Amino acid sequence: MSHRGPVRVQDRHAFDTLIDARSPAEFAIDHLPGAINCPVLDDEERRIVGTLYKQQGAFEARRVGGAMVAANLAHHLRTRFADRPAHWKPLVYCWRGGMRSGSMVTWMRLVGWDAQQLAGGYKAWRRHVIDTLESQAPRLPLRVLCGATGSAKTRVLQALANQGQQTLDLEALARHRGSVLGAWPGVDQPSQTAFETQIVHALDAIDPQRPVFIEAESARIGRLNVPQPLVQRLRSSPCIEVQATASARLAYLLRDYAGLADDPALLARQLGTLKELHGRQVIERWQAWAEARALEPLFSELMALHYDPLYARSQSTHLHQWSQRQMVPADDLSPPAIDALARQVAGLPAPTP
Repeated sequence: MSHRGPVRVQDRHAFDTLIDARSPAEFAIDHLPGAINCPVLDDEERRIVGTLYKQQGAFEARRVGGAMVAANLAHHLRTRFADRPAHWKPLVYCWRGGMRSGSMVTWMRLVGWDAQQLAGGYKAWRRHVIDTLESQAPRLPLRVLCGATGSAKTRVLQALANQGQQTLDLEALARHRGSVLGAWPGVDQPSQTAFETQIVHALDAIDPQRPVFIEAESARIGRLNVPQPLVQRLRSSPCIEVQATASARLAYLLRDYAGLADDPALLARQLGTLKELHGRQVIERWQAWAEARALEPLFSELMALHYDPLYARSQSTHLHQWSQRQMVPADDLSPPAIDALARQVAGLPAPTP
């Protein structure tokens, strides 16, 4: 059954395959969840066509670009689309729903597939992401998980998810732990737009009648900004504080960040960014420990001099319901204890509005 009228972003689930016809570089920055990349122009071809358009005008750009598009479509028909049945229904998009997706849809229809073009292309998706964040974030039933650095908040969040609770793990989506030493080794963060796309994709699966556990985050995670409507909702939501003992936290940090000892030079460089906060003398002592792979005294002092004072200031400033928080004590942060802690957090009575 052919789709009547323009296909909107909300209709995308009615199709068998979502195809991004843009160049690989555009696709890498951000794309619709679940889309496959079948470019009608690759990165270099797109550059050539763009230059021709500027220097010689639309006709010459279309003549040369048309031949490239035809060659790429022929390639996709012989490879990616070769085994698709007659009743296959793909939805195709490009930057704004123009010639790139239009040409692919035309060829697919000539073959006999019921191909459709996404009205407005990727730009319509981007608008949908912004609108969704603005409309849904203010209504999310968030429970904000707090705790000083080393309280295993991320692990508790993962345990909650494994136990069937709803969670929104912003650090996993941002691929960063959010602290000064939070970069994931060898992993790049996504683009800002891809980060927002992933948040909206996660929100799609959320039941607004059940609580959503989220970690207390600052407005930035690494180099990414948490969308403002979500920051505001997080800051005004009820809080649960994991109150772990200093010894449990230190033991947890030494396990969790053990990998930092693999690259002492990088660790020393990261610590150097704190010079303005703590002065040269302190940083040089920390860097010497980093280079000697002496994580225990390093983390002990980082907790006492950096993380804890920062935590005490930021929670009461940024979290509007901090004074009414629910508290869960913890003197052990081993994996079995974290599972038990998550069950305790999930079992807390619903906060009174």
